[in-house]
Amino acid sequence: SWQFLLILFVFLKKAVMALTRFFCSSLQERQFYEEGKPFTCLDGSRTIPFDRVNDDYCDCEDGSDEPGTAACPNGSFHCTNAGFRPAFIPSSRINDGICDCCDTTDEYNSGAACQNTCRELGSKEREIMKEMAEIAKEGFLLKQQLIQEAKSGLEEKKAKLAEVQVSKKDLEDKLEALRTVKETAEQPEKEAKERHLKAWEDEKAAIRLEKDKAKMAEVFLELDDDADGFVSVADLLTHSELDPDSDGSFTEAEAQGLLGGVDKVDTAAFESVWNNIKEKYVSESNADIPAPVETPQEETREPVPENDSEQYPEEDIPEEEEDDDEEDEDEDPDDGDYKVSPVRISIRFMKDDHEFLFNLDLHFVCRNLEKEISFDFGPGAEFAYLYGQCYELSTSEYIYRLCPFNRVSQKPKYGGSETNLGSWGKWTGPEDNVYSLMKYEHGTGCWQGPNRSTTVKLTCGKETVVLSTSEPSRCEYLMEFTTPAVCQEPQSLYPDAHDHTEL
Repeated sequence: SWQFLLILFVFLKKAVMALTRFFCSSLQERQFYEEGKPFTCLDGSRTIPFDRVNDDYCDCEDGSDEPGTAACPNGSFHCTNAGFRPAFIPSSRINDGICDCCDTTDEYNSGAACQNTCRELGSKEREIMKEMAEIAKEGFLLKQQLIQEAKSGLEEKKAKLAEVQVSKKDLEDKLEALRTVKETAEQPEKEAKERHLKAWEDEKAAIRLEKDKAKMAEVFLELDDDADGFVSVADLLTHSELDPDSDGSFTEAEAQGLLGGVDKVDTAAFESVWNNIKEKYVSESNADIPAPVETPQEETREPVPENDSEQYPEEDIPEEEEDDDEEDEDEDPDDGDYKVSPVRISIRFMKDDHEFLFNLDLHFVCRNLEKEISFDFGPGAEFAYLYGQCYELSTSEYIYRLCPFNRVSQKPKYGGSETNLGSWGKWTGPEDNVYSLMKYEHGTGCWQGPNRSTTVKLTCGKETVVLSTSEPSRCEYLMEFTTPAVCQEPQSLYPDAHDHTEL
C-alpha cells in the first residue's frame, strides 16, 4: 500500500543520511567520525554532539562537521570513486544537480540522474598508465645506454684533452726555443742597425751645427754696419724685426737686452746671444721676400743637407756590415764561427707561423674540451648526448630552435631575423627533481620590457623532441621537451595499487 511505500522511503532517506556521515570523508579522516560519540572539529576549535554532524548547519569553523552537506562554504566533500581515483570537491557542489563525483555520491539527495562512470574512467586511466609505464620502461633502458655512452665519451674526452695538452705544451716549448734562436740570430743585425742610426743622427746634428755657425757668421757681418768687428745696440736698432715685444717701438734697452745687457759684442760674444737674434732676424738679401707661411709642426720636415751621406735611407745598413752578413752566409757550417742567417731564420719562421696557428687551434680545442667536461650533465651524465645538438619545432608562425646547454631561438617561418629567447643558465627544477627544468636567460630584450627567457620542462619519452612552446607571461617562454634522460624506473612512477583502494 501507499502507506508502506511512504514509510520505506523515509527509512531509506534516513539510512542514506546516516551513511553520508561515514562515506563523505576520506579514509584517513573517517576515524574521527564515530557515531554515538561527541565529534571534535578537525581544527580542534570545539566539540559537538555527533547528531549535529551533517545536519546541514555549519558548527565548525573549518567546516569539518558538514562533509556531506553544502552548509559550510569552506567545507569539502570526499568522492570515494571506487574503481577510479578518489577526489575532493567543494561542499557547495553537493546536491546541486550536477554530477561531480564519478560514483554519483555528491548527488545523493538531489534527485539528479547520475550514472556511475568510475569503472569506465578507471579502465581508460589504466590503459594510459600502462602506455606511460611502457614508455617509461623503454625510456629508462635508453637512459641506461646514454649513461654508459656518456661514461665512455667522458673518458675519451679526458684522454683527448690530456693528449692535446701534451701536444700544446710541446709546441709551446718548440716555438719558444725557435723564438730564442731567432732573437739571438737577429741580435747582431739589430745592434748594427742601432749603431748605424746613432752615427746617422750624430752626423746630421754635426751638419746642422756647422750650418748654424755659418749662418751666425753671415748675420754678424750683416749686422756690423760700420765693419768695426762689433755688433752694437745702434746696429740692432736698424732692424725693427728684432723688437722683442713687436710693439712698433724698438728701444735701446730692448736692443741691449738682446746683446746680453752690454752695448756691443764681438764675434765670440755674439755666439752666446745668437739664439736671441736668429729666430727674428731678416737677412738683408731676403728683406723684400714675403715671410713664408708657417708650416704646422706635424708637417715640418728636416731639410736634406747637401751631403752625399744624407741620401742613405735611415733603414739602410752600412756597406761594411752587409758584406759581413754575406761572408757569414758563405762560411762553412762546420766552422766554429758559423752564424745562423736572419734570412734563414725568417724563412724558418714562415713555417713556424703555421705551427703557431696550429697551437692556437689546440688552445681552442683544449678550452672546448674543458668546458664540455665541466658541464653538469646529470648524476650519470645522461644529458651529455644533448650537448652540441639542436632540436626544432615548427608552428604556423615561427620555427623554435632549442640547442641544449647553449641557447633557444625563434625565427619567423616566412622570413625575418632570428630572436634570441635566452642563453643557457642552469638547472632550476625542484630540490627532489632538479634536472626536470632548464633555464635559459638574458635573451633579446622586449620592447619596453625585460630580456626574453625560456624555461624548458623535460618529460620522459623514448624520443628526443620539442613538443610545444608557449608564452605564459610576456617575454617568458615555456618549452616542453621529451627525452629518455629524465625517465625513472617504472616501479617508482606509480604508487602501489593498495594506496588507491577505497571502501
